[in-house]
Amino acid sequence: MRLHLLLPAFLALSACSDLKEVGRLPEFTPIESSSETAAMRNPSLPDQIAPRSPADGASLWNASRQSLLGDRRAIERGDILTVVIEIDDSAEMSNTSNRGRSGSETMGISSLFGLPERINEVLPDGASMGSAVGTNSNSSSSGNGSVKRNEKLQLMVAATIVDVLPNGVLHIQGTQEVRVNYEIRELLVEGYVRPEDISRQNEITYDKIASARISYGGRGQITQMQQPRYGQQVADIVLPF
Repeated sequence: MRLHLLLPAFLALSACSDLKEVGRLPEFTPIESSSETAAMRNPSLPDQIAPRSPADGASLWNASRQSLLGDRRAIERGDILTVVIEIDDSAEMSNTSNRGRSGSETMGISSLFGLPERINEVLPDGASMGSAVGTNSNSSSSGNGSVKRNEKLQLMVAATIVDVLPNGVLHIQGTQEVRVNYEIRELLVEGYVRPEDISRQNEITYDKIASARISYGGRGQITQMQQPRYGQQVADIVLPF
């Protein structure tokens, strides 16, 4: 009984959340509460390094990141790097299988102490113990299957180092939102990268990201029209047919 009362209430609340966006632009996700902002506001502690002389600060050839030829690749918590996503995958598989089998068995008793001859006398015309049992069997099966898939995606997004693991691997996370009219396109990237895989241009390709999580979608009026209504979704789950 409680379930019957809670289900309509849940559907009503879900509908109210969508009604708030009627006639209004979809709002961006606040960046102040994101993990990227937290990483930038609370960077990792600097390493213990030897004190620098005044001459090092004026030199253009020192190894610091601020020098003219210094390494400016992202390496610390709060640093930003560019993730290049160029997915162009295609897969095509085709399987065909055929199987056939036939069998034949015949068993008869022509003579056994004269008993088959005595039995043949009482059997109907045409019946004989010489071919008492005979079996035949045939079976065949065939199957065909094919899969064809194509994916192509070319994007670039800035990601932030949100954590540095004890082994030096970097945990990166990047988000991007673009609003066009009443639709927001969202791009999310997250995963683990090695510092040595980051190029001198401070870029890294998606195929070098371990445990990569890449999401490209949207929200707004067009996305809502493409989704089935809540009642239809519930009916598809509950109804057995």
